[in-house]
Amino acid sequence: MRPLMIDIVPLFERASGTSVAIEFRLTSVLKKEIEAGATFDIALLPRPELDALVQQGRIAAGTTADVTRSAVGLAVRAGAPKPDIDTVAALKRTLLQARSVAYSDGPSGAYVAGLMERLGIAPEMKPKIRLTSGPVAELVASGEAEIGLQQIVAILPVTGAELVAALPSELQNIIVYAAGLSVSAGDAAAARAFIAFMVTPQAARLIRAKGMEPG
Repeated sequence: MRPLMIDIVPLFERASGTSVAIEFRLTSVLKKEIEAGATFDIALLPRPELDALVQQGRIAAGTTADVTRSAVGLAVRAGAPKPDIDTVAALKRTLLQARSVAYSDGPSGAYVAGLMERLGIAPEMKPKIRLTSGPVAELVASGEAEIGLQQIVAILPVTGAELVAALPSELQNIIVYAAGLSVSAGDAAAARAFIAFMVTPQAARLIRAKGMEPG
């Protein structure tokens, strides 16, 4: 969400006169910090994690809203031939033919690992896998991996890598990012205004420019 928030927050600040401070963390880290009693007004997380925090009484019920929908895509090094991944069979063939494949050790990576199991190619792929905690496309851009699989929003900002396409719809994993208010939000009115701003047409244009769809 970093590239989107870097652009959208200044727009909200100018429109509302409210200053916004952001902390970027991995989903798992944010969830643990919130569970431990972190002070904040809004959390923006994948929907399952946000819903879990609602159940735990950390996010106020009735305040959540879907903001973006993010799909998984495949990246290659800039200028490299773009493989065919239009069908399930084509994607499977591309993965098997690749010399190395990168994916993250986060939520999208867990999906990719499961995808390889579903395709029945996990044993063949195991020696080729390159795991990273950072943007997968950076490994592709540097030549450390021939192809990479990650959320499209994380691929597009990386110089030296190019998006081939989203994975076939039958295999797609859509991550919905949602926002919700802390049960102890210091400025609930401003927080609600920010969430409302995130679902405006102006925000929708930015969301699409970052490789996602509005929630």
